[in-house]
Amino acid sequence: MSTTDTSGTTDTSGTTEQQESLGEAGAQLSTAPIDDRAETTVVGGPTLGVIGWIRWFWRQLTSMRVALILLFMLSLGAVPGSLVPQTSVDELKAQAFKDAHKTLTPLYEKLQFFDVYSSVWFSAIYILLFVSLIGCIVPRSWQFVGQLRSRPPGAPKRLDRLPAYTTWRTGAEPEQVRAAALTLLKGHRFRAHTAGNAIAAEKGYLREAGNLAFHVALIVMLVAFAWGQLFKSEGGKLVVEGDGFSNTLTQYDDFKSGSQFGIDELEPFSFRLDAFDGTYEKSGPQRGTPRTFEAKVSYTQGGTDKKAVIRVNEPLKVGDSKVYLIAHGYAPVVTVKDGRGKVVFHGAVPLLPIDNNITSTGAIKVMDGYRDKKGDKDQLGFSALFVPTFAGEGKGTMFSQFPGLDYPVLALTGYRGSLGVDSGLPQNVYQLDTSKMTQFKIEKGTGFAERLLPGETMTLPDGAGSITFEKGVKEWASFQISQQPGNGLALAGAIAAIAGLTGSLFIQRRRVWVRAVRGEDGVTVVEMAGLGRSESAKLPEELGDLAVALTADAPPAPDAVPEDVRDDVPPGAERQAVPDADPEDVPEPAEEPAEDPAPSGEADK
Repeated sequence: MSTTDTSGTTDTSGTTEQQESLGEAGAQLSTAPIDDRAETTVVGGPTLGVIGWIRWFWRQLTSMRVALILLFMLSLGAVPGSLVPQTSVDELKAQAFKDAHKTLTPLYEKLQFFDVYSSVWFSAIYILLFVSLIGCIVPRSWQFVGQLRSRPPGAPKRLDRLPAYTTWRTGAEPEQVRAAALTLLKGHRFRAHTAGNAIAAEKGYLREAGNLAFHVALIVMLVAFAWGQLFKSEGGKLVVEGDGFSNTLTQYDDFKSGSQFGIDELEPFSFRLDAFDGTYEKSGPQRGTPRTFEAKVSYTQGGTDKKAVIRVNEPLKVGDSKVYLIAHGYAPVVTVKDGRGKVVFHGAVPLLPIDNNITSTGAIKVMDGYRDKKGDKDQLGFSALFVPTFAGEGKGTMFSQFPGLDYPVLALTGYRGSLGVDSGLPQNVYQLDTSKMTQFKIEKGTGFAERLLPGETMTLPDGAGSITFEKGVKEWASFQISQQPGNGLALAGAIAAIAGLTGSLFIQRRRVWVRAVRGEDGVTVVEMAGLGRSESAKLPEELGDLAVALTADAPPAPDAVPEDVRDDVPPGAERQAVPDADPEDVPEPAEEPAEDPAPSGEADK
């Protein structure tokens, strides 16, 4: 049999008398499971059967040590999901990674590194952690409820063996001292009651409540994560100034959702991008850094028209949906005429940035309505490179020097032939497939491409038509529209976890006993002692403060303090405290001679 000291460690060196002296008083300061390994093993070897092994496995799984290991493994398993592009997040980026790393790709695919959060091994860790936390919390919760319903245990036989202890003699009656102690302890928010000739009190239940709240909050966060993955929806949409978006599946540029999400659950609303405002630092080391980055929109919900401004980290909230501003770029306005001078295309063409100064690339496709000078049907395609601030001729390659529209230039390379849109295969609208097209050779520019300023026109050879870079350059904004039903639950779990962890770290569970009995000489002897779940210098201090407060109703007897030191003792009790010591380590007090008992104060001294 073993006893547990105040630091939470197991000590088998105590004598039977010492163990019996603490008795129930030192038990159940924690809801930690009791170590019963002796029940499952014998000297001759293990005697576990099938049921025994199941019980052993369950105890290991529901132990706090295994829960912490699983939590660490879960965080470690999320590292590949942060470093390797995920197919569920950006399929194009994941494919580009695979194309660039031919050697690693087969290994990563076997390890499911491109779908970490839906992989078998990540799900296994997730489920085991979930089961471990539940199996750990449920029995501890029932045990904690039982402790709340029960009274603090009675005082041990030897209070002087507890970590904090003080005693004095008083002229007050024992009943009067106990009544005053009961009132005092209740006034300090202790749960107290009279147990025989002593007052038993306990305080700090919020420590264990905080511990349980922390682990319950972890379960809440895991549930929120799973709920969000099953019922989420997320899509992206690029909108040019003056254009709009309606929250239907066909309007999205890309869309993904959880397995339990239904399309009919999309929030019914629409919005229009009225204008995008972007300003940038023009000088200094922060040149080019965005200062204003906001999209002004008009949106409709339930037949009501409203206006709003969407900024980074300030989304538009419409019902259960949130509209985030995630990117910005330029859409040059171009006009294309065919060989007969008829306008076959006119509009803003959004181009995608490739650097922080918004050097942008894209494609212009003319699929229908085009005819050459002979009247024959054909298709045109233009590879476009746009810079909002051009450095000028002879000043390097054509890359933007600044993200603002200070000197816009559009470089175009023209092609004619089949765009491949009739093949039935999906195409990227920002890329041009020139495998079945012929490149135009023009007189200006490089012979194949030409740089245009706003208002300039590039004439195609052989009467194939022309393309004009109009003076108006529109801006576009990219939005992410998402429904995340588990976010609020996850936030509540995170707050509860922090609050619970704070309580479990800074609140100490402790017990205090006050015994008042009449001595052989008829003078009342008062003993006070405290026992905490863990070592703390505050326990002796708190006990001393309580003792000083109790001396108001139980003042020390005049003969309790020797005359030579009486002036040095502050008003109140003469205290004896052994802070942060194990009860077993407190030395036995010397036996007092029966014929000439020493005064209590001198013995304590």
